[in-house]
Amino acid sequence: MQITFLGTSSGVPTRSRNVSSVALRLPQRAEMWLFDCGEGTQHQIIRSDLKISQLCRIFITHMHGDHIFGLMGLLASCGLAGNVQRVDIYGPPGLNDYLQAASRYSHTHFSYPVKVHAVRPGIIYEDDEYTVTCGLLHHRITAFGYRIAEKDRAGRFNIEKAQELQIPPGRVYGQLKRGETVTLLDGRVINGADLCGPTEIGRKIAYCTDTVYCDGAVELAQDADLLIHEATFAHQDADMAFQRLHSTTTMAAQTALAAGAHHLIMTHFSPRYAPGNELDLKDLLQEARAIFPHTDMAYDFMTYEVPRRREKQLTEV
Repeated sequence: MQITFLGTSSGVPTRSRNVSSVALRLPQRAEMWLFDCGEGTQHQIIRSDLKISQLCRIFITHMHGDHIFGLMGLLASCGLAGNVQRVDIYGPPGLNDYLQAASRYSHTHFSYPVKVHAVRPGIIYEDDEYTVTCGLLHHRITAFGYRIAEKDRAGRFNIEKAQELQIPPGRVYGQLKRGETVTLLDGRVINGADLCGPTEIGRKIAYCTDTVYCDGAVELAQDADLLIHEATFAHQDADMAFQRLHSTTTMAAQTALAAGAHHLIMTHFSPRYAPGNELDLKDLLQEARAIFPHTDMAYDFMTYEVPRRREKQLTEV
């Protein structure tokens, strides 16, 4: 699970930061999932190491322009390129109407299936490896955050040990890999857990923007390996944050702390904190780290590999 930040500015792009978009790359499946799609996102993808041909899912948080204005252009380009198989899009009510109108008035017709799913709180996607949940945030319009949870996987099967025990290969190996207890033809009882390494704990990512501090964001970020959270304003501009229902650096850090998250990466920064102004982004980072030390700030084209946690061996209790 590799994260690439494609846009980290709020509201409007700057010379060094585009507007909101984050890509999640799943190399083992040759898939790319996109979270928000601000204007210029397809240009950012082209400038990165990502492959548009791997795009298959897009998750939209809300209908503000800096999160959706790049969506129609990206989808149109995918059709012209002819190498995207299908795209599923998840987002708030009104998203399908927006895309239908844009398609109609621009005379754009997709050469591949596009399905729009209107989301509501709860599980919105699940397969054998991942579950995606959405929850309500607190913004000026309906806004959702997303939680991507990788399912736990059995530890590596120790085939060398199985051979030493003279366990015959075949269907029994599959049972042992799943941790089942098997009785062999010679009467021996083998516990599959004894032949498998530690369980690989599924990784969890939460994506929360745009929002003021709220319980919904804390719930989505529970025990997350990575929380991506907006931090539009500095703490001294908290009044402005409450008026516009955006987060300060301290709100993002408090969300990570309350949720027991393992790592916070802030994004969606106001252009007002440019170098030479009273406050710049280094000051914002210090504010957040005073509350939640394991905090970093995103920048365009920053990549982050989400680390995997392993379940402790029972003997280590």
